Amino acid sequence: MTPVSVSAPSKFVVLGEHAVVYGKPAITLATNMRFSMRMSRGNELRVNGRPAGPADISPHVDYLFGIHGNMPVSIFVDGRIPSGSGLGSSAALSVAYSAGLRALEGEAFDRAAIAGEAFDAEYAAQGRGSPMDTSASANGGGIALNVPYKPEDHLWTIEKGGRRWEVSKIDVPEMTFVIGNTGIRAATGPLVDKVGRYRSSSAFASDIVDEIGDIVFEGMRAMRQNDLVELGELMSYDHKLLSILGVSCDELNKLVSVVAPYSYGAKLTGSGGGGCMVALTDKPEKAAEAIRGHGGTPYIVRTGVPGVTVRARGGRGVRSGPRNPRQPWGTSP
Repeated sequence: MTPVSVSAPSKFVVLGEHAVVYGKPAITLATNMRFSMRMSRGNELRVNGRPAGPADISPHVDYLFGIHGNMPVSIFVDGRIPSGSGLGSSAALSVAYSAGLRALEGEAFDRAAIAGEAFDAEYAAQGRGSPMDTSASANGGGIALNVPYKPEDHLWTIEKGGRRWEVSKIDVPEMTFVIGNTGIRAATGPLVDKVGRYRSSSAFASDIVDEIGDIVFEGMRAMRQNDLVELGELMSYDHKLLSILGVSCDELNKLVSVVAPYSYGAKLTGSGGGGCMVALTDKPEKAAEAIRGHGGTPYIVRTGVPGVTVRARGGRGVRSGPRNPRQPWGTSP
């Protein structure tokens, strides 16, 4: 079987994290920070030229290998997405592995199947979650969960644990975002569990989760009208709600605060506890400088990027949809 090259994008959440776990709406954009790898069949599992066992791979990948018959493969990884940062590194990894394994098995390229399979891997590893990250990485561009959509914009439906998510693509106006990484790695599962316990024990917390979901609809309207001021204000308000749920931290709050003079709004993105914040801005260099000056690592990101792509190596054909020729494999800003 011809070896394949696979690339899947990272993402950030504009509005709706944590609430989306409970079937609420959310908006997510894919970015040009990507997880890339080369994969080929082999006699044993090898990663970057070295023999590997179950202890050497993530639980997400272990799950995917299991459902694909533990196919022996050789993998060379080029990951450009910081892990534990809220940028969907595990989702991009799961999407890329799913797409690569399916390609080596000769299966047709199917974004919906890849997104669903990768979400199953995330769910198996974390115990709960939403298909937001894997859907954004599989499809690229911008996606929304559980918002009204035109029939032609519907991508797929995913159900798990008694919850249902309708995933649709969205038109995203030209916007500039700057991501600030605190450098603090925070696992998603414990933070999702923390919010779950708070929500189940407190009507106040349950109302906060509902309000996070409600402002997503306002954010959708602002995006459709290209109203960056309104969208930025909603992002900042969302950060306050997430802070009330206890998923922010001093470092995130500091970076959100220091970019305020140079942005329409800013918030943590992802599960929180560390990781990254994101600012909507028309002064990206100044926002990046402020983040860097206060201990963070800034990334000026491009959106509107393609989702997962798979191509046969050696010029033997492409096993995916159209790819943006301006997007190099595995690049980061």
